[in-house]
Amino acid sequence: MTLIFVYNTDSNPVSSLIDLGHKILSPETYSCSLCKLTHGPFTEIEEWKAFRISIGVPVEFLHRDEFEKKYGQHFQYPVILKKNFTFDVLLSKKEIDDLTDLDALIAAVKQHLPAKE
Repeated sequence: MTLIFVYNTDSNPVSSLIDLGHKILSPETYSCSLCKLTHGPFTEIEEWKAFRISIGVPVEFLHRDEFEKKYGQHFQYPVILKKNFTFDVLLSKKEIDDLTDLDALIAAVKQHLPAKE
């Protein structure tokens, strides 16, 4: 099983600059709630970084253009997927949008992880 986190933004430099400006000037209207929860304007939030390193399963973080090019699949973004032989939605766009903070995201992801022995 691999967890795939797909952000609602593209990977090109122009998109990155627009995203940065949007996060700083109008964060409440920024379109990627997953990014809002896991990243500040310039860097990944340390608590998120520590969590994702400790997950215990392979993880992949992709922008929507990277995901669609690599897998030829389309979803409503952002989305968190579980990939075995197929893709299963762990957290949909609506579920991610409804999360209030990073702790809620971490708790939601933990619910889908295999029990550690």
